[in-house]
Amino acid sequence: MRARCCRALLLTVALSMGIRAQEKGIEPDWDIRPVLKEIAAHAQRMVPVLEQIDAKEMAKNGAPDTYITQLNESKVQAKALATEAAALANSPEKLSADLSTFFRMQSLEKTLFSIEEGIRKYWNPAVADLLNSQMAENGQNRDRFQRYILDLASEHEQECAVMDHEAQRCRGILAKQPNAASKTEKK
Repeated sequence: MRARCCRALLLTVALSMGIRAQEKGIEPDWDIRPVLKEIAAHAQRMVPVLEQIDAKEMAKNGAPDTYITQLNESKVQAKALATEAAALANSPEKLSADLSTFFRMQSLEKTLFSIEEGIRKYWNPAVADLLNSQMAENGQNRDRFQRYILDLASEHEQECAVMDHEAQRCRGILAKQPNAASKTEKK
């Protein structure tokens, strides 16, 4: 009886996963992989733009040290984002890795907006415009990746709910059965 419950549980979960994926429209792995590869390529393209920024010249013009620190951090973060997103393209179904990469991307974008303001004020508005246009190139990929993460999280929640429901149902069935140990003792 337990084997039947377990098989029923697994079958229900498998069916719900397929139905949920069709209902919710979660992108298959092969569709999100190019998005992640492009996020990695975009982050890699950001590095030369960041290398062009003359932090010493900004400091000479009165820029606070915060901008210089942010600039150095953003170079490291852009390289890390490129590495993470490229690796994640191989297994995009890992929700925790998706979230980590997405949060890194958001953090980098916020830092770059701050740096853009500093460049505009303390150095060269044309380079600030270049940085801004480079950042805007990734908007569609970021939004698509965010939707994928939300759909993936929703799918995992649904799977857990189905598994919990089926586990409770199996426990109820098993609790109603006479105890197998007491049957063997009576013989």
